[in-house]
Amino acid sequence: MTTVAPSPHAPWSYVLHLPHDPRAPRVARMTLRAALGGHGMEDRLDTAELLACELITNAYRHSCGPAMLRLRHMDGGWLRISVWDTNPLIPPPFDRPPGALRAVPTHPPADSETGRGLLLVQFCADNWGGYPLGDDLFGRGGKLLWCELAPTPGLTQAA
Repeated sequence: MTTVAPSPHAPWSYVLHLPHDPRAPRVARMTLRAALGGHGMEDRLDTAELLACELITNAYRHSCGPAMLRLRHMDGGWLRISVWDTNPLIPPPFDRPPGALRAVPTHPPADSETGRGLLLVQFCADNWGGYPLGDDLFGRGGKLLWCELAPTPGLTQAA
């Protein structure tokens, strides 16, 4: 029997279901590190970990139900991180098109203890967005926030 190793550049996807629990961001970070490390994507670990943690933390803080993290390596070497939660409200800065936000970023008041996490996603991701979902996903609706990291320059990527 012949064993064929998968291409390191082939598209793949992992999904992690998370309960509404304050430990969810930590579990998401550990899972992300294992998945990206297993696929030889250490070059994007730190940024991807920050982005996933901020999206999961947002889901925990602003919804009262479970969340779902999806990591997806796409054609061309792009990495997409998306988080679904039960709250259908799209928060700033994800409530406007990405191009508009890059031109005019909005910052929370200096004395605010919240509101910076999704700004970090905006500044660190190469692409991002969000949209409300109908009642088709698990019958709960909610929203999906996502961000993408471009392929690392200089590394060979699948076409």
